[in-house]
Amino acid sequence: MKLFLCVIFACIYEVISFSALSIASSEYRTAIAKIDTCSTEGIPSEDLYDAVRSIDRSALKLYPNEEAKEELWNRAYGSWKLVLATGGGKNTAFKSVPIFAFAMLDKKNFGNGVGLNESTILLSLLGPHELITRRRQMVINIDDIYIGSKKATEFTPAFLKNGMGLKKRPADYKKEGRRPPAFTFIAASENSLVARGGSGGFAIWTRLQTDIRPAAYGNDLEVDVE
Repeated sequence: MKLFLCVIFACIYEVISFSALSIASSEYRTAIAKIDTCSTEGIPSEDLYDAVRSIDRSALKLYPNEEAKEELWNRAYGSWKLVLATGGGKNTAFKSVPIFAFAMLDKKNFGNGVGLNESTILLSLLGPHELITRRRQMVINIDDIYIGSKKATEFTPAFLKNGMGLKKRPADYKKEGRRPPAFTFIAASENSLVARGGSGGFAIWTRLQTDIRPAAYGNDLEVDVE
């Protein structure tokens, strides 16, 4: 009887835990609100890392199926400014990013780069992404380099192309015994995007109100692709 009651209480606990950690739970809303505030201000709070980790630890329950993960992707589409990062390894302190660095995600491509602001982009990379939904992972493929908003791939020295991994695909990295560059998505809202890089560090972007694609890639991308 005691064993039976223990099993019953364990099941009840799991149901309660699952409910508490859902995307609509107060715990999630509190954590994402903290992240939104910090990403908007560009200033990390003392408890920002704890907020990110609480979502990261609960990811399996927050995104329990393909539908939930697809919704995460949909929230991640857009133009973003990198504002906070921990760096790689076991660093637990977020630091403000002092330069204008952007990321762009639409249904076909991932791009990132640097500039003076969202209207003046100096250097950009672009390529088709590979979304591995079950892992919430985006594999980054780089096909082209832009200077200003002009494609400069064919004029880029070979050693730079090789260093950046231009035209490489996951199969190429596998042959070399390496993993391709990738992000694992942790959370996305109307204001913020949170992801973990291959080195284990966290990064937080704030959503840009202006579509970055024309400034970064000229007319090479369809700006109506969301």
